[in-house]
Amino acid sequence: MKKSTIWIIATIMGLAFIGLLLLQISYIEEMAKMKKEQFDESVNRSLYQASRKLEMNETVRYLEKDVKETERRAFKQDSMMVDGLNGTVKQAHQFAVAADDGTVYSSFELKTFAIKPANVPKAMILRTDKSSISEASKSLQEIVRNRYVYQKALLDEVVYNILYTASDKPLKERVNFKMLDQDIRAELQNNGINIPYHFTVETSDGREVYRCPDYTDEGKEYTYTQTLFHNDPSPKMGVVKIHFPNMNSYIFSSVRFMIPSVIFTIVLLITFVFTIVVIFRQKRYSEIKNDFINNMTHELKTPISSISLAAQMLNDDSVGKSPAMLKHLGGVINDESKRLRFLVEKVLQMSMFDRKDAAFKKKELDLNELLENVASSFSLRVEHTGGKIYTEIEAVDSAIYVDEVHFQNAITNLMDNAVKYRKPDQPLDLFIRTWNEKERLCFSIRDTGLGIKKENVKKIFDKFYRVHTGNVHDVKGFGLGLAYVKKIINLHEGEIKCESEVGKGTTFTVSLPILKETTE
Repeated sequence: MKKSTIWIIATIMGLAFIGLLLLQISYIEEMAKMKKEQFDESVNRSLYQASRKLEMNETVRYLEKDVKETERRAFKQDSMMVDGLNGTVKQAHQFAVAADDGTVYSSFELKTFAIKPANVPKAMILRTDKSSISEASKSLQEIVRNRYVYQKALLDEVVYNILYTASDKPLKERVNFKMLDQDIRAELQNNGINIPYHFTVETSDGREVYRCPDYTDEGKEYTYTQTLFHNDPSPKMGVVKIHFPNMNSYIFSSVRFMIPSVIFTIVLLITFVFTIVVIFRQKRYSEIKNDFINNMTHELKTPISSISLAAQMLNDDSVGKSPAMLKHLGGVINDESKRLRFLVEKVLQMSMFDRKDAAFKKKELDLNELLENVASSFSLRVEHTGGKIYTEIEAVDSAIYVDEVHFQNAITNLMDNAVKYRKPDQPLDLFIRTWNEKERLCFSIRDTGLGIKKENVKKIFDKFYRVHTGNVHDVKGFGLGLAYVKKIINLHEGEIKCESEVGKGTTFTVSLPILKETTE
């Protein structure tokens, strides 16, 4: 599959996943917002109902207290009239309600009838004639009407006391805080809210008169207020303030069921991204593998062709078999066999490191001496280009504990790469330097070759990676050299980094632990 096709599919699916995730998040936000609005409405309604109940309780208290006192201040007058013609005694009871200053609010007269003076007066008609029934009905209507006026007068007295007496009291005497707390809790539960809350009661000018015993400031940023006695004069009003420490948890609990779907979507998105990364990585590995196979084919083809040609010459009777010719052909076969074995061993070594089957035979070596020996063996190859190797030995503590063969191969690979990637038809200079840095031993190999592009520097230590790929085989190799070097350095507890600039050259810097006291 083409890389562009993979990118198109990945983009479409990625946008779909992201869109789904954003849609779920927006649903959660809207649900939380709606739940918050419902919560606000329920709390405000509960506070309003609690404040109304507080005023009603105050009114009930005054009714229980003041109605009795008003009735005690009411006065009664009795009167009696004798009808000699009919032999009937008419008795009347007059009631009146007056204020402390003597003002009469209302009065009414209750009439009773009796046939004989000896009988007890009764508010009922004993005669059965039509005129008596009519007179009794009118009398009862008058009683009810006058009774209403009497009760209204009593209530008017209570209302006057509430207006001019209750509002003059301090707020803390008018409010039963324990009962207010019970009313608020009951109203909140009636409206579906059953979470802890804290409340305070303040005067209209902000002076606090009560605070609940377990009061804390947690969640105070969302405070709900309700006016108490809102029909009183403004200075006499009170304010109850309430907040919920666990309000956010309460709101969150309403949308908690959506969280698993969001988590699953995120997991799917991460899995999808990981899958796409794996696909691209595998595609890159496939391309690298193809390059490796192509390079390996060309690398192995040369020694095989040389050996085959030498064998043909040995078997060809028409070719003279002089001792010099036989020695030459034997040398070609021997050299190409060694080269072929070296290529195969390099592949096998990397495979061995991947399986972690490598076994080092470490011993103490002097890094300064080791680098000078490798530089000496490479001097002819470098001088053949017209260049020179320069060594700058500054390390004082230069003892290292390494596997001589593998470590020397790693250094050789670095120098071999410098020779391979030199500028065509230009001399190559190599600069080798050692120094101590804190408790580390460092060395660098710098060349004046082609250099490496910045985007390729971070890939050069990858297995099978080569800057020159495809069918361009101006530089031989499998792309295993630097991967092998990094593996060897890491297994010796060292670090390697590369700095390069196209057209100016490349510098490899290696840092190793200094040998102090090591036992095998």
